[in-house]
Amino acid sequence: MALVLSFFSATIAGLLALRVGKFDFGIWLLLTLGLFMAHGTNNLINDWVDYAKGVDRGNYFRAQYGPQPLEHGLLTQRQMLVYIVVTGAIALASGLALVYLRPGLTLILPLIAVGAFFVLFYTFPLKYIGLGELALLVIWGPLMVGGGYYVLTGAWDWNVTLAGLAYSLGVCAALFGKHIDKLDMDAAKHIRTLPVILGERLARAGVVAMIVLQYALVVYLIVIGFFTLFLLLVLLSLPVFLNKVLPMYRHAHPQERPANYPAEAWPLWFVATAFVFSRRFGAMYLLGLILDVAWRLIGR
Repeated sequence: MALVLSFFSATIAGLLALRVGKFDFGIWLLLTLGLFMAHGTNNLINDWVDYAKGVDRGNYFRAQYGPQPLEHGLLTQRQMLVYIVVTGAIALASGLALVYLRPGLTLILPLIAVGAFFVLFYTFPLKYIGLGELALLVIWGPLMVGGGYYVLTGAWDWNVTLAGLAYSLGVCAALFGKHIDKLDMDAAKHIRTLPVILGERLARAGVVAMIVLQYALVVYLIVIGFFTLFLLLVLLSLPVFLNKVLPMYRHAHPQERPANYPAEAWPLWFVATAFVFSRRFGAMYLLGLILDVAWRLIGR
């Protein structure tokens, strides 16, 4: 399901390029393939590194809520490395193809280099020193949306970057929720995620602040005329924020699973609610953008 997040980022970049009349379906498809495969490579590296370092062994958080390919014997380390090489090669080939097909765009190679750095080093050392969340915020917003728009249009637009940030803040909030859920386990294994450094209370407040900032960025982009009023559709996600996220994030993580909480969802707690919100906000954001683009194209 997390791979859908990369598709959303690529789609936002594509819609914003279409809005200015510079959308190329073939380039967008290649871009989306590269982002999708890079994300998959990162996920595989994350599982491999954490297993190799002994983090995922035993009853660690990652092994409780879903299958860990190596820990649960679904793949050997050799097979995992083959998958990493294949998906990484496809991602790199897609990027180099874009360099060839879009000559003269000098930022493409640096963007590929930055993306490759995050893919290779997100898990270690970035996640271990409190920079993983910041990396994700940059990847799904400025890098994927802003960079994708640049590849499609040949121009860098800081308002597009802010539009990407309005989306990636929700992704980052969900990751924060996940890292709060496993805060004690990470601290015990010396994995200093940002919630471990901040402490649970400040980390919970950070999630709320990120969501508020999402709304603020959308309103700002409407006020300056970059977005039309169609983007106010994101306000349809407010009930999830007010009725689910806020009440849950006011309180510490429960030590035991509440009786009325689904057993199959445990030990996921904060991340589950944050992900529900991120999915609702993202869907409304995407729908608002589609209507925004359609309105502008009809007017043109």
